[in-house]
Amino acid sequence: MCLAVPGRVLDIGEKDGTRMATVDFGGVQKEVCLEYLPDLQVGEYAIVHVGFALQRLDEESARQTLALFEELGMLQEEFGDPWEQAAAQAGADSPWPFADGPFAGGPVSGEAAAPQHAQEEGRP
Repeated sequence: MCLAVPGRVLDIGEKDGTRMATVDFGGVQKEVCLEYLPDLQVGEYAIVHVGFALQRLDEESARQTLALFEELGMLQEEFGDPWEQAAAQAGADSPWPFADGPFAGGPVSGEAAAPQHAQEEGRP
């Protein structure tokens, strides 16, 4: 589920001709487009959905909403690591689903990722 989450503007800049901001969502910081709220200033709060600031919000309402989302676990759902979330739902101890397989410890790139059976057959 995608939420519209309140966040506090930390800084404002421009990226490729678009007004952008770093926004704090209760400890998680994301880059957000400000084109719909061109007069939003540092320190103000806004409702953000899929990377766009959509509506200005007062600080008290923002704090109450963030506290409620945190209590319900919705901030973790929205901003958390999807691998950790899937592992938690499955009741697994490790966030990486292949903890005991050939890629134990996480994804690998390059030669280390070559399947073992390819090496046994004399292929690189």
